[in-house]
Amino acid sequence: MAQTLLMPKATAVWLVDNTALSFDQIAQFCKLHPLEVKAIADGEAAQGIKGLDPIATGQLSRDEIARAEKDVNYKLKISEPKVRVPESKRRGPRYTPVSKRQDRPNAILWLVRNHSELKDAQISRLVGTTKSTIEQIRERTHWNSTNLTPMDPVTLGLCSQIDLDLEVEKASKGRPLPTAAELGATLQAATETENLDYGYGHDRDEEKTIDANAVFAKLQSLKSDRNKDEDEDQY
Repeated sequence: MAQTLLMPKATAVWLVDNTALSFDQIAQFCKLHPLEVKAIADGEAAQGIKGLDPIATGQLSRDEIARAEKDVNYKLKISEPKVRVPESKRRGPRYTPVSKRQDRPNAILWLVRNHSELKDAQISRLVGTTKSTIEQIRERTHWNSTNLTPMDPVTLGLCSQIDLDLEVEKASKGRPLPTAAELGATLQAATETENLDYGYGHDRDEEKTIDANAVFAKLQSLKSDRNKDEDEDQY
């Protein structure tokens, strides 16, 4: 697999600032136009880009740069990676270990009940089953339907939580918002909630209409009792 350069423009900025390579050599290595490299050197382009050291990232060696600086016609070669990352294979049907295949019907039943928005193809990708098996479980015609128990496929180890969330998100896109009837009409009408505190407010209004004369009379009596106690203490 051909190696690709990480952040070519940032690498070009570093090579312009830290080497004596020609514009053509940097352009060939970074897959840029020589005029663009010249604009970087003149400060007309990539002004906000921080240079990336290709030596630190292991994509160039100091000997390779020194060899290119001595020969203007030399073309830089990207270093071979120390670790080989295998190419991702095209995704096919999910393989399910033999020890877990008996749990697939339970997982399918859980997905059908808890995520009805999922299509048969999505369920098939998640647990590695066939569409005919999914239809049998939906229609309760599966040979073991009476003994099936809905179980989370993530708990069973048939798929990851990330894969399940992605499939649910894909299935939910474009779906209309649920109506009040679908939600069970759990919200109360505004006319009902507005009168919940009516009695409490009424009591507070009654508290506010207190006779001022009665209050002052009560305070006066307390004051006279206090003066009387002080006179008795003096004798």
